[in-house]
Amino acid sequence: MSFQTSETIQRLWETFLREQLEKIPAEERATYEVEFENRLGELLRGSGGAGGGEQGLLDLIGIGAKGPTDFAEVGYPHIEPDFDEAIIPSQLHAAADLYFLYQHERMKVFEVVEVLQRLFRLGKIRVQRGPGAQGLYRLEKLRPLRYSKQDRMIAYRRAFNYGNAQAPAGAVVNRNFHRQLVGFMVSISQYFRDLSISEVIRGGPMLNQRPFGSVATIQRIGLDLRYALDRSTYGNIFSLAMEVGHYLVQVLAILDAPDVKRAFDANSKWDVVEIVSNRHLGGTAEPSQRAKMAESGRRVLKFAADNDFRTAIDPILFQSLVRPIAPHADAWIAAYRMTPEGRTFPGVTPALKSVLGVPAATA
Repeated sequence: MSFQTSETIQRLWETFLREQLEKIPAEERATYEVEFENRLGELLRGSGGAGGGEQGLLDLIGIGAKGPTDFAEVGYPHIEPDFDEAIIPSQLHAAADLYFLYQHERMKVFEVVEVLQRLFRLGKIRVQRGPGAQGLYRLEKLRPLRYSKQDRMIAYRRAFNYGNAQAPAGAVVNRNFHRQLVGFMVSISQYFRDLSISEVIRGGPMLNQRPFGSVATIQRIGLDLRYALDRSTYGNIFSLAMEVGHYLVQVLAILDAPDVKRAFDANSKWDVVEIVSNRHLGGTAEPSQRAKMAESGRRVLKFAADNDFRTAIDPILFQSLVRPIAPHADAWIAAYRMTPEGRTFPGVTPALKSVLGVPAATA
């Protein structure tokens, strides 16, 4: 299709769209608006046709089969935007699992099991033939975790810029991860807070239409978060997250073994973590808050990994997609504010303004 024909389609489309929407009842227009936008995209993609690409370039410089060609007859060079889709989903899922592992690292779960192994070797823990003793023996014998603590700390530094480990020379470090993660959480929270306000204030038949919150804010921060994670989680991040994840399952099973819990007069594996941390590791590290941040953070990061954040999405459909994530975002924020690094959290709206670069109001 020639450039002139494609330009005509785009010029006449707005007239066609206005005429068609006028004929559709107001309460049904939202259903067709997205379909019309998608149809325009299909027409523009097809307008490149055989005249686009290499053939269009040859026609443009005058050495094609038709010889010199007017600009109006040159094929339309439709360029498909694919930047936001150029990611590796497996890397983003591995990053979500790595975040889950990081919070358990902060809870000292891996250090606790190392203490139990040492006490088991030295005969300072009264377990001998139960499932916990067998699990500790297998860990000592097989040593299934090949990635050391230093390897894990480097991975956390590369993917999230967490910790004090020295990043390898030349490695990409995701320095803005925490700022983007907080921004993504507060954008979702702000969106549904505004939705709740709009449902109270706005009455009439349009009650369920677009709320005051901005879909574009969530999409923009989510896309930036995905891109930054994708470019920093290459190398061994996937294999490390897989291996350490399986190791964590095994470790938690040992901590929950009846003979291990009995040895510390504990009711659950988290009691074991707390008791061992207080006795041997200098105190606990916010296990309640870290557990919730691990659960909700991983869920939100997996949502960001699987969502393409399509620009022309129906706002009502977007609400349905994001609604299950909203409680996780609020739970993460509530837990984060109780941790040492989150006690300076200014609140949802000020934090969102900071992430978006909106200057604070002057007195």
